[in-house]
Amino acid sequence: MHAQAMKHRIHSDDITIGFQIAPMIDVVFVIMLFFMVMAGTVKVERELKTKLPGQDDLTQLVKFPAEEITIAILEDGTVTLNEEAFDAPKDKALPMLTRTLRRVEASSMRQNQPGLVTLQAEEQASYERIVDVLNSLHQAGIQNVTFTVGNDPL
Repeated sequence: MHAQAMKHRIHSDDITIGFQIAPMIDVVFVIMLFFMVMAGTVKVERELKTKLPGQDDLTQLVKFPAEEITIAILEDGTVTLNEEAFDAPKDKALPMLTRTLRRVEASSMRQNQPGLVTLQAEEQASYERIVDVLNSLHQAGIQNVTFTVGNDPL
């Protein structure tokens, strides 16, 4: 038994416990390699050219938009402009609506203000009817159009 203890003691004396630097160097090289590889895939951020509101541009006049017009398209195909029905629900050309929109656009041009139109289609309104109204807006020369579905703006 004494021999086994001696043998065990000799064996434990051969092992020196201490800080080993070689594994630490390996880990540092692996981490450095990782960052070198990843640096090539990072996208470079460019400077954003933004202009914040301030005092430097007070010479221009601010133009407020004209009164906003709401065109509603109901499920049955009825088209209303500010809650007034125009044309028959099956009339594809929408001549009354187009004439009215042309007068509105001419009035906006005379006032030098852009005409704003909100196109509010019910959820079950046909796409064909929406395209008919868009064609009428195009014929009138109105370009500022906002779309909504139902009663909630998109």
